[in-house]
Amino acid sequence: MAVPSWLAPPPPPPPPPMAVPSWLERLRAARKTALVQDGKRKIHYLFEDGKEMAEEYDIKTGQLISRKWREKNTLGGTGKWQVEVGEPTSPLLGALESELITESSSNPIFMRKDTLSSFQWRIRNLPYPKEVYSVSVEEEQRCCVIRTTNKKGSSMSS
Repeated sequence: MAVPSWLAPPPPPPPPPMAVPSWLERLRAARKTALVQDGKRKIHYLFEDGKEMAEEYDIKTGQLISRKWREKNTLGGTGKWQVEVGEPTSPLLGALESELITESSSNPIFMRKDTLSSFQWRIRNLPYPKEVYSVSVEEEQRCCVIRTTNKKGSSMSS
Protein backbone atom coordinates (compact mmCIF):
# COMPACT_ATOMS: atom_id res chain seq x y z
CA MET A 1 0.00 0.00 0.00
CA ALA A 2 1.43 3.38 -0.99
CA VAL A 3 1.94 6.04 1.69
CA PRO A 4 0.28 9.37 0.91
CA SER A 5 2.80 12.14 0.26
CA TRP A 6 1.59 14.16 3.22
CA LEU A 7 2.55 11.25 5.56
CA ALA A 8 5.99 10.60 4.05
CA PRO A 9 8.99 11.98 5.98
CA PRO A 10 10.41 15.20 4.61
CA PRO A 11 13.49 14.92 2.40
CA PRO A 12 16.83 15.56 4.13
CA PRO A 13 18.04 19.16 3.97
CA PRO A 14 20.60 19.94 1.27
CA PRO A 15 24.24 20.16 2.43
CA PRO A 16 25.46 23.66 3.21
CA PRO A 17 26.90 25.41 0.15
CA MET A 18 30.26 26.15 1.83
CA ALA A 19 31.31 23.64 4.45
CA VAL A 20 33.96 24.76 6.93
CA PRO A 21 37.30 23.61 5.51
CA SER A 22 39.28 21.13 7.55
CA TRP A 23 42.66 22.05 9.04
CA LEU A 24 44.49 20.09 6.34
CA GLU A 25 42.55 21.85 3.57
CA ARG A 26 43.31 25.26 5.13
CA LEU A 27 47.00 24.35 5.40
CA ARG A 28 47.18 23.21 1.78
CA ALA A 29 45.40 26.36 0.55
CA ALA A 30 47.69 28.71 2.52
CA ARG A 31 50.46 30.64 0.81
CA LYS A 32 53.75 29.28 2.15
CA THR A 33 57.28 30.63 2.35
CA ALA A 34 60.19 28.57 3.71
CA LEU A 35 63.87 29.16 4.39
CA VAL A 36 66.74 27.57 6.30
CA GLN A 37 68.60 29.84 8.72
CA ASP A 38 70.69 29.29 11.87
CA GLY A 39 70.13 25.52 11.82
CA LYS A 40 66.35 25.96 11.68
CA ARG A 41 63.77 25.43 8.96
CA LYS A 42 61.42 28.41 9.13
CA ILE A 43 58.01 28.21 7.46
CA HIS A 44 55.56 31.11 7.18
CA TYR A 45 51.91 30.42 6.31
CA LEU A 46 49.46 33.08 5.10
CA PHE A 47 45.88 31.78 5.26
CA GLU A 48 42.98 32.92 3.09
CA ASP A 49 41.30 34.63 6.06
CA GLY A 50 44.40 36.80 6.65
CA LYS A 51 45.76 34.88 9.65
CA GLU A 52 49.47 34.07 9.70
CA MET A 53 51.36 31.20 11.28
CA ALA A 54 55.14 30.91 11.61
CA GLU A 55 56.85 27.65 12.56
CA GLU A 56 60.49 26.79 13.24
CA TYR A 57 61.87 23.25 13.10
CA ASP A 58 65.29 21.97 14.15
CA ILE A 59 67.13 20.82 10.99
CA LYS A 60 68.90 17.87 12.66
CA THR A 61 66.02 16.41 14.69
CA GLY A 62 62.99 17.70 12.77
CA GLN A 63 61.37 18.75 16.08
CA LEU A 64 59.05 21.73 16.25
CA ILE A 65 60.84 24.52 18.12
CA SER A 66 58.23 27.26 17.94
CA ARG A 67 54.80 28.08 16.51
CA LYS A 68 53.38 31.60 16.51
CA TRP A 69 50.09 33.04 15.25
CA ARG A 70 49.16 36.55 14.18
CA GLU A 71 45.97 38.03 12.81
CA LYS A 72 44.86 41.45 11.70
CA ASN A 73 43.51 43.80 14.35
CA THR A 74 40.15 45.53 14.10
CA LEU A 75 41.59 48.38 12.00
CA GLY A 76 43.23 45.97 9.54
CA GLY A 77 46.81 46.37 10.77
CA THR A 78 49.01 43.48 11.77
CA GLY A 79 48.64 42.38 15.37
CA LYS A 80 51.23 40.98 17.76
CA TRP A 81 52.51 37.43 17.49
CA GLN A 82 50.87 35.00 19.93
CA VAL A 83 53.25 32.16 20.86
CA GLU A 84 51.57 28.74 20.89
CA VAL A 85 54.67 26.52 21.14
CA GLY A 86 58.17 27.47 22.29
CA GLU A 87 59.71 30.37 24.14
CA PRO A 88 58.20 33.81 23.76
CA THR A 89 60.58 36.31 22.23
CA SER A 90 61.47 38.95 24.78
CA PRO A 91 61.39 42.54 23.51
CA LEU A 92 64.77 44.17 23.27
CA LEU A 93 65.63 46.76 25.88
CA GLY A 94 64.69 50.17 24.62
CA ALA A 95 62.24 48.88 22.04
CA LEU A 96 59.08 50.94 21.74
CA GLU A 97 56.18 49.02 23.22
CA SER A 98 52.56 50.08 23.27
CA GLU A 99 52.13 48.59 26.74
CA LEU A 100 53.06 50.73 29.70
CA ILE A 101 52.76 47.95 32.28
CA THR A 102 54.63 44.72 31.64
CA GLU A 103 55.19 41.59 33.69
CA SER A 104 58.37 41.17 35.67
CA SER A 105 61.26 39.57 33.81
CA SER A 106 61.97 37.49 36.93
CA ASN A 107 58.57 35.71 36.81
CA PRO A 108 58.56 32.04 35.80
CA ILE A 109 57.90 31.47 32.09
CA PHE A 110 55.72 28.52 31.02
CA MET A 111 56.08 27.14 27.51
CA ARG A 112 54.93 24.12 25.55
CA LYS A 113 57.20 21.87 23.52
CA ASP A 114 55.77 19.21 21.23
CA THR A 115 57.83 16.23 20.15
CA LEU A 116 56.87 13.19 18.10
CA SER A 117 56.40 11.12 21.25
CA SER A 118 55.16 13.61 23.86
CA PHE A 119 53.75 17.00 24.78
CA GLN A 120 56.01 18.77 27.26
CA TRP A 121 55.53 21.79 29.48
CA ARG A 122 58.71 23.62 30.38
CA ILE A 123 59.23 26.26 33.05
CA ARG A 124 62.05 28.79 32.89
CA ASN A 125 63.14 31.39 35.45
CA LEU A 126 62.41 29.41 38.61
CA PRO A 127 63.84 31.25 41.63
CA TYR A 128 65.02 28.13 43.53
CA PRO A 129 66.98 24.99 42.55
CA LYS A 130 64.87 22.25 40.94
CA GLU A 131 65.26 20.00 44.02
CA VAL A 132 63.04 22.46 45.95
CA TYR A 133 60.01 21.79 43.72
CA SER A 134 57.57 18.92 43.58
CA VAL A 135 55.05 18.28 40.79
CA SER A 136 51.73 16.52 41.29
CA VAL A 137 48.56 15.96 39.29
CA GLU A 138 45.13 17.01 40.58
CA GLU A 139 42.83 14.69 38.66
CA GLU A 140 39.56 16.30 39.83
CA GLN A 141 40.65 19.75 38.66
CA ARG A 142 42.55 18.35 35.66
CA CYS A 143 45.72 20.29 36.34
CA CYS A 144 49.34 19.96 37.36
CA VAL A 145 50.43 21.58 40.63
CA ILE A 146 53.95 22.77 41.31
CA ARG A 147 54.82 23.26 44.96
CA THR A 148 57.93 24.37 46.83
CA THR A 149 59.25 22.39 49.78
CA ASN A 150 61.36 25.16 51.31
CA LYS A 151 60.30 27.59 54.02
CA LYS A 152 61.10 30.73 52.01
CA GLY A 153 58.32 32.75 50.49
CA SER A 154 54.89 31.23 50.13
CA SER A 155 55.15 27.46 50.06
CA MET A 156 52.16 25.20 49.57
CA SER A 157 51.81 21.83 51.22
CA SER A 158 49.50 19.00 50.35
